[in-house]
Amino acid sequence: MLNSSRAETPLDVRIVGVNLPGRAWAGYGNIHVGVQRGAEVVDLVPGDAGEAVWELPVDVMPGGDFRGPFVQGKKGDRFLYLSWGTVGAAGGFTMFRRAKLMLAAVDAGVVEAAAVPGNVLVATLALTDGRGGPRCAAVRPPSVSWTAAPAG
Repeated sequence: MLNSSRAETPLDVRIVGVNLPGRAWAGYGNIHVGVQRGAEVVDLVPGDAGEAVWELPVDVMPGGDFRGPFVQGKKGDRFLYLSWGTVGAAGGFTMFRRAKLMLAAVDAGVVEAAAVPGNVLVATLALTDGRGGPRCAAVRPPSVSWTAAPAG
């Protein structure tokens, strides 16, 4: 069981995106994907990369709620955003769609195992949807696999 004597349990999260859709789709060019921290999209990865990996901190609160700078949504419906957009010539990012990795869909036993020091919670998902575009909307298993793994 997660340590209930503390206000929160730190949890390292690794998101591994595979099968990216490419740099062009439906009239959009120079497509990139990043993870959203607050209102800002950070750690951009080109849409034609072999894989995209993000590492970020999340806190697990007593009762199983999630918090942290990357956690979005209201209590009981928390998620992490992967945001898709174009990068202009001056480097500006313009978002056009997002995927929500639903944290409530993560099995409590997996969260508990990932919270053990030296472990990490890993989300693995294809970043191309069934129509060949950038994955969007709410993403839950089986479209994403949540596992606990050694941090290395």
